[in-house]
Amino acid sequence: MGIASQEAINQFRVLIDQVEEPLKRTFQNVHQGYPTETLERFLKARESNVAKAHKMLVDCLNWRVQNEIDNILTKPIVPTDLYRAVRESQLVGMSGYSKEGLPVFAVGVGLSTFDKASVHYYVQSHIQINEYRDRVVLPSASKKCGRPITTCVKVLDMTGLKLSALSQIKLLTIISTIDDLNYPEKTTTYYIVNVPYIFSTCWKVVKPLLQERTRKKIQVLSGNGREELLKKRRLWII
Repeated sequence: MGIASQEAINQFRVLIDQVEEPLKRTFQNVHQGYPTETLERFLKARESNVAKAHKMLVDCLNWRVQNEIDNILTKPIVPTDLYRAVRESQLVGMSGYSKEGLPVFAVGVGLSTFDKASVHYYVQSHIQINEYRDRVVLPSASKKCGRPITTCVKVLDMTGLKLSALSQIKLLTIISTIDDLNYPEKTTTYYIVNVPYIFSTCWKVVKPLLQERTRKKIQVLSGNGREELLKKRRLWII
């Protein structure tokens, strides 16, 4: 992550220190003890423009308050059968840590069908995964490494990808927008593995939905990418 100028960070800090409750409280859940790194992420997402980064962060804090994001981890998807169906059709889990100590998340894009519940439940599940990462996984990694760990790595497995996946473009658009606006710069690199021949067709549809800064982080690896990934990561499972 590029480091924003100290002057920009200081200006941003002065502005954000002026927010009042309940925004101040939810900001604590966002930064988890690392406010400077959080300000840097939002500055990077707005090309170091302090005014735009400030608006983005305040909008994010308002979104969190309005949607009760601080409490979302205490609101499980019910009944249990519905929760199980959502998780079985939205495949994501932690697979280890990078050599730098960043958590590595594996996402079964090709085998995730997103067809067992309404869009609402998949969006809820996605936000819960984000919040668990930010409030549990990353703080734990920071403690383990003795330094701030505020980002992760994602491996997107395209095994089983079908053209029918494009029917979920509405859900993808909603999730992508939520991440861009409220969880900016949380992923350093996206590794795409097990790419089938239809990937190029799907990519032509998906690519325009992604921010340019996100597209620059994507690396498509040959085959399952195991050899290359093992050079970069540890505790790897594919």
